[in-house]
Amino acid sequence: MKRRILSLLLAVCTAVSLLALPAGAANSGTVTFSDVNDRNTAMAVESLRLMGVLDGYGDGTFRPGASLTRAQFCKMAVYAMNGEDELGRYSTVTVFPDVKPSYWASSYINMAAKGKGVIAGYADGQFHPERTVTVGQAVTILLRLLGYKDENLGGIWPQSYMAEAASIGMTDGVSTNAYAALTRAQAAQLFLNLLRANMVEGGSYAATLGTVVENVMLVSSTAKAPDGRENGLETAGGSIYQLASGKTSNGMLNGYKGTMVLDKQGKALTFVPDAVGSSKVITLSTAKATEITDITGVRYTLTSDTATYYNGKETTWGETYSWLNAGASVTLYLGAAGNVEYVFVGGGSTASAAVVGYEDHSAAGFDSLVGTGTTYTIYKNGVKATSADLRKYDVATYSTVTNTIRVCDTRISGYYEACSPNAKEPSKVTVLGHEFNVLSTAMESLSEFKPGDQITLLLTEDNQVAAAVKSGTSGASGNAVGIVKSASAGSASVDLLCGIHVEGKANLSDSTAAQLQGQLARVSSTKEGLNVSSLTGGVGGDLDVNARKLGNKSLADNVMIFRRDGGALTSVSLRELTSGIIARSQISYARTNWAGDVDLIVLGSADSSTVYYGRAVVQTSTAENGNETRTLAVEYGNGQRSEAIRTDNHISNGDYIYMGVKGGRITSLGSLTCLSGVANSAWSGDGAVTVAGRTYTVSDSVACYNRTTGTWMTLAAAHAYAAKADLYVRDGVVRVIEVN
Repeated sequence: MKRRILSLLLAVCTAVSLLALPAGAANSGTVTFSDVNDRNTAMAVESLRLMGVLDGYGDGTFRPGASLTRAQFCKMAVYAMNGEDELGRYSTVTVFPDVKPSYWASSYINMAAKGKGVIAGYADGQFHPERTVTVGQAVTILLRLLGYKDENLGGIWPQSYMAEAASIGMTDGVSTNAYAALTRAQAAQLFLNLLRANMVEGGSYAATLGTVVENVMLVSSTAKAPDGRENGLETAGGSIYQLASGKTSNGMLNGYKGTMVLDKQGKALTFVPDAVGSSKVITLSTAKATEITDITGVRYTLTSDTATYYNGKETTWGETYSWLNAGASVTLYLGAAGNVEYVFVGGGSTASAAVVGYEDHSAAGFDSLVGTGTTYTIYKNGVKATSADLRKYDVATYSTVTNTIRVCDTRISGYYEACSPNAKEPSKVTVLGHEFNVLSTAMESLSEFKPGDQITLLLTEDNQVAAAVKSGTSGASGNAVGIVKSASAGSASVDLLCGIHVEGKANLSDSTAAQLQGQLARVSSTKEGLNVSSLTGGVGGDLDVNARKLGNKSLADNVMIFRRDGGALTSVSLRELTSGIIARSQISYARTNWAGDVDLIVLGSADSSTVYYGRAVVQTSTAENGNETRTLAVEYGNGQRSEAIRTDNHISNGDYIYMGVKGGRITSLGSLTCLSGVANSAWSGDGAVTVAGRTYTVSDSVACYNRTTGTWMTLAAAHAYAAKADLYVRDGVVRVIEVN
């Protein structure tokens, strides 16, 4: 029975093609339509096309604005009702005088009207099959497919049907004018809404077609399916479904959550994306436990449990945000109320093909990604760009979810360690100890190399290999940079800013390893292992925060800023820097991008001062000659205090301050900003607190002082002691807490 229902629905959707689909138009290749520019329409069309039942015309168009006739939609209704076995008994009867047995759709019209009662004629007794079907007529038929009856709805037709359809989402994305002609685009949307809808008696309509797997995220449409073809639909978690139709997805549905509909053999009939409010691609400035800030200063709130897709798997925001740095491209999926429903790190879909630029300012090959005549927006390294910003060896991919070309200039140089299944057609290669996925478009260039060579990998935004060139190639130098998580004389572990983790043996001295710990470093490799070297120098000059200038260089929109804090690096956004001018002596490294703008800054002395946060301890003494000597130390725990250093500053005893110390001298000094009387209810766990609409992260080593008892305590004890506290902040991070 379900098989017949499925075949009927397929025929229904086929009719959406206006019965004029040229022979061979429904092919197994990747299909996009040059005249479908609306994303919602494109998703609806693709979801139905994957079932092998909906396609466009031989000229590559879909003709979304063309209308349907009453006869065509009537045929859809009959097939959707599983009425094919009954058609024979209606082939010789005449229900309407203008629908003779010789008319091509007479059986469908007669059965729908007389046998099933889902359609009716006009007051003149005729059916008028060639008249255009209206939105109201189509909606009424689909509601009856869901089990609705006139007595359930009441009111006046078509208003009562349109009202009910709107209440269950059936008319989402479709004209609310019941008397308007139904277009092909609207028909596709209505049938997608039908697949999302529930029967009036309960249960989903999609479940009447086969087995449904709900709440999955589609991450790839080019996975190797059980039949060996690379057109499998892969979901987060690694499940791969072979398409029953044998078609290949155009990737439009990648990056969406939804329902996979399977036939009895477990093959995918289609993927039905969930309806979402909107998606928005941003360039990250800072990522915190309950807040995302983009480079324009706009903040988005979310929870640590918000679903997040990152590095090939579905996880949560709480497990992801600490890995992300300024400049990362993030796609936010927003609900109707504007809340973040889930996060996709990257452009919003997994790349299946890439184009490598071999000339500056060239967009050659982009049409092969998006389709001829399609308009799109270009983002380079997460920032909106134009073709003038493109450089030789840039890698471009297309995000169907956001209709954007994603350009990336990440290049990994190192020793070619391994590959699989072979060097001539590798699907995986290992460099820097990390196994990279290889796009099919990269195999030709990779086939020129073999394990043991020194190569440079050109990566996509989602860290897949788009091409390879010989190490040392002019204009294609490796640029892998990351934070050293651990280092010793024999090994190193680094989190690269592009979002991958590398580790392996490294030839480092004990002293060098100690200096690299927690610092930003450049990474490559040779046969002997990882080469990890610190970053110093670069662009010179003072940093003018307000003017967004470093020396005479402008700051890039996606500038990444790190501060050495107690020897380790912490990420900060430009708006979190409290000083208007930061002296060049406090800038250990600065890098420029392809446009000559500064895109990476490391603040703090290269020789790493230790920064203390806490209460000032000022002591004065008078020498025999009458001169007064002042020393300053920072107390940050019971019995814990920095060394006392002679100074002539005007800090008062008991002030909450920060003090950088190196070699017995003060390298930085200042007062912490106070947020007074912050209630415990403003906290999100122990990692974040929101005050006046701004979310602050909390240092892992936050010091908590009880002014009543004069002792230091844990954060949990501070919360238990008082309902409110004074928070002392630097650069958006809570460093010290005082309760009373």
